[in-house]
Amino acid sequence: MTSRVFSGIQPTGQITLGNYLGALKQFVALQDQADAFYCIVDMHAITMPQDPSQLKERIKDLASLYLAVGLDPQKSTLFVQSDVSAHSELGWILQCLVHMGELSRMTQFKEKGEGKEAVSAGLFTYPALMAADILLYQSHLVPVGEDQKQHLELTRDLAIRFNTRFGDTFTIPDIMMIKQGARIMSLDDPSKKMSKSNPNPGSRIEMLDPPDVIRKKISRAVTDSDRVVRFDPEEKPAVSNLLTIFSLVTDKSIEEVVAAYDGKGYGDFKKDLGEALVAHLSPIQNRYAEIRNSGEIERLLQLGAEKARATAATTMDIVRQHVGLGS
Repeated sequence: MTSRVFSGIQPTGQITLGNYLGALKQFVALQDQADAFYCIVDMHAITMPQDPSQLKERIKDLASLYLAVGLDPQKSTLFVQSDVSAHSELGWILQCLVHMGELSRMTQFKEKGEGKEAVSAGLFTYPALMAADILLYQSHLVPVGEDQKQHLELTRDLAIRFNTRFGDTFTIPDIMMIKQGARIMSLDDPSKKMSKSNPNPGSRIEMLDPPDVIRKKISRAVTDSDRVVRFDPEEKPAVSNLLTIFSLVTDKSIEEVVAAYDGKGYGDFKKDLGEALVAHLSPIQNRYAEIRNSGEIERLLQLGAEKARATAATTMDIVRQHVGLGS
């Protein structure tokens, strides 16, 4: 039986190089190896305040970027979460199964809620909806970064708990950790993950940044004081992060990149990295512009939603029967 892969990205902010190298680039490879379902998780996005008209545009932006990096709607299923009502239904059922203590231990809730006078209940129960996203499609593999591992472990626990209580229903998904590139770090602080929510735009490369902006951001990226291009995540985290990026966008090993800058300083290294990023991202940006302006996005997302609804409906028929819901 063909393995099924599921993953989702929120349509909030601009997609970063970290999102691309740690997720989107991997999704393209996986669509040739598995039955892939890729979801734009807009219901997760509204756990934090969003401008409605901006959210609609960002959904189309993200869908266009998915396609621009190489996702093929003939090979994989690309759809919007809110277009498949089964996500909400199963999310509620799993909320009734998950424990308050389990949710309160989720580190992302603590991080996003820190310093705020009030946070939404949706942010607290977010992991139950995420579990529903995955389990609806009987997913075998879920590619995630380190920051989502805790949520995936909870998803597995909930699937096992449901199966034990109500009978065999859900496939128990495996966590697929991506080693190199799974955690691209901030350009201004290598102890933090590159994030679209960082208030400093210089901390990240955005996928649609113009060439001159990319060059400038890389030239200003922090390094260290010893001027040696060497891969050492413990002693040289900033340079090691830049080396990882260089390796991933040029398909050269880190060892090859290090050897090329033996005896050279950071100036040459960062200049060449900037050019390598421009060369890698420019074709994606050109395809993005063509796709975004084609008027085809809505049609393609509806086709994806139809396929996703059909698959989700099969799971929900079993869930309702096992739980005792419906007439």
